[in-house]
Amino acid sequence: MATNLAEKAKTAFLDDDFEGAVEFLSQAIYSNPKNADLYADRAQAHIKLGSFTEAVSDANKAIELDPTMVKAYLRKGSACMKLEEYHTAKAALEKGASLSEDDSRFAKLIEECKKHLAEDITDQKAHDGAPPSSETALPSEQIAEADEEIQEEHGTVQQTNAVEPVKPKFRHEFYQKPEEVVVTIFAKGVAPEDAHVEFGEQILSVKINVPSEDAYYFQPRLFQKVVPEKCRYQILSTKIEIRLAKAEAIQWKSLEYSKEATVPQKVIVPSVGPAGPARPAYPSSKNKVADWDKLEAQVKAEEKDEKLDGDAALNKLFRDIFSNADEDARRAMTKSFVESNGTVLSTNWKEVGAKKVEGSPPDGMELKKWEY
Repeated sequence: MATNLAEKAKTAFLDDDFEGAVEFLSQAIYSNPKNADLYADRAQAHIKLGSFTEAVSDANKAIELDPTMVKAYLRKGSACMKLEEYHTAKAALEKGASLSEDDSRFAKLIEECKKHLAEDITDQKAHDGAPPSSETALPSEQIAEADEEIQEEHGTVQQTNAVEPVKPKFRHEFYQKPEEVVVTIFAKGVAPEDAHVEFGEQILSVKINVPSEDAYYFQPRLFQKVVPEKCRYQILSTKIEIRLAKAEAIQWKSLEYSKEATVPQKVIVPSVGPAGPARPAYPSSKNKVADWDKLEAQVKAEEKDEKLDGDAALNKLFRDIFSNADEDARRAMTKSFVESNGTVLSTNWKEVGAKKVEGSPPDGMELKKWEY
């Protein structure tokens, strides 16, 4: 049955029906999950569909099943280059070249990876999405040419989602700091030898071997780039904790890359200036950022316009008078209020400052002095 489905996938591929090829190959993989060729062929279909993360995942599975499969390394390298994962692409291509020394396609693509890596070192601030130059046009054609040659050899395709179960065996969540993203996979009792974690510039690859079951795969394309050599992970008794070092201190809208995601906002790092420390900016999962200065001004304006009655209104009146008075008036108000035991309030410092202010209780009331 798997052979028949693979033939149908080949026909669909030749008809440029890459989605159909993925579907047929996924069914074939379900029937024969240990066939490395099926995964490698589905990876090629994903490349044609522009699903490069899925292509990398399928190529990884093919390499796991058959570490000597040359086309799997070529397809992994091609997909990683499309994702601008040049370190990962170069490693895969160099491994493939060592298995097929007479294949010139590997040498051409390796040179292209080296060129991009050199540009990254020269300009660490280079951003994704820059218009391709005439120098990069030829390597892109070489990648397409390499894909076509492999297509003629096998004519089949791949996909990642079929590798993963419909309902993931393990739950994951993440939170972030300005400098890193922490991903937690809740998996109890995983032995260190059963967990494999790899870091790319924008790919996280996690595989957990589960006894008597299919392996668990988690291979997202990350929202933004990370620094692979600074990333690390720890296997605990109840979970796997992964720390991704951000390439830039920006707020991630989500863990995984999305074409619909808006441009991320820069994280404001607290600094100390002449006016004192600036207000700290904390990462938040909310899309809307609160303007605390504006909210504070709004609250003060509402308090100013608030309609009060009785003692509250009187106290507010006194506060307003005190806040708007000059220094002499404030001294007069304070002295008269204290010395009269709260029965006299004067703003005339010339009158109050020259003598002690005697208490003046309201009509019908008697002023008493308390002994302490």
